[in-house]
Amino acid sequence: MEASTSLIEPTVLLDRREVFIKLYKSAFPLTAAFISKMGGTLEESRDIFQDALVIYYEKSLQPHFSPALAAEPYILGIAKHLWIRKFRKQAQMVSLTELENTISIPEDYFPAVDDQRLLSFLERSGRKCLNLLKAFYYESLPMKEIATVFGFSTDRSATVQKYKCLEKVRDTIKEKSLGYEDFLK
Repeated sequence: MEASTSLIEPTVLLDRREVFIKLYKSAFPLTAAFISKMGGTLEESRDIFQDALVIYYEKSLQPHFSPALAAEPYILGIAKHLWIRKFRKQAQMVSLTELENTISIPEDYFPAVDDQRLLSFLERSGRKCLNLLKAFYYESLPMKEIATVFGFSTDRSATVQKYKCLEKVRDTIKEKSLGYEDFLK
């Protein structure tokens, strides 16, 4: 019986193993240093390096492969590329709760509004307007429900009335020649 030609000879296996060990010893410290500098862990360095080594090996099997660099810088370049790709994916997956915990808005960032003065202008538009605007803006009721509660025939009628109420408030404020700053404490 003849030996199969697909079997790898033991000497080739030994040579490949020695090459991998040599590459691991020479190129891994460079990769680990880069990933550490970029905030990665030793475990992440190992994973990235092994992936880079596999990619380098697969490329080296291609017939027209001739890297412009020596093996170590070439593997480091692959590792950098893999790390940056991984970092970008992680950066895209930042949750909103993480952002809330890292970004804080000071309490005095938004100026305080003089509620009493604003309420007095809203009351001048009439009780029905005040209640309509309150239902829409503070209670977040949908227009269909507002139409039912306030006795309008359609939700479109309620929308028109809300607009008229806002215009009353705007006209009163214009009449008094007031600006946004006048409502700040």
